[in-house]
Amino acid sequence: MMGRDQSVAKPHERLSAHLADDMADVNALIRDRMASKHAPRIPEVTAHLVEAGGKRLRPMLTLASARLCGYAGPYHIHLAATVEFIHTATLLHDDVVDESAQRRGRPTANLLWDNKSSVL
Repeated sequence: MMGRDQSVAKPHERLSAHLADDMADVNALIRDRMASKHAPRIPEVTAHLVEAGGKRLRPMLTLASARLCGYAGPYHIHLAATVEFIHTATLLHDDVVDESAQRRGRPTANLLWDNKSSVL
């Protein structure tokens, strides 16, 4: 969005610009929480979908709601990351149920690994 006039920017782009610092914290927390000592495949499968892109609209709306309500504590970052993880889990589950081969232009996790690993 660099150099794009805010008056013509898409609404999610304007929201993203206002929440850039908080979203950086959310994305850092997501990357940090993808690690697992107990199931080594989890980081690989999760990273496949999380790093595939997307607008991260749900965590942005969570952060915007916190601001609109006057929240000033540290937990909005954790809540926004949790919302994104839940959304990611629903996408993985949806791909298994629908036996999808692609998500966001990439092979699905269940196609690359298997259904069990995908929903783990």
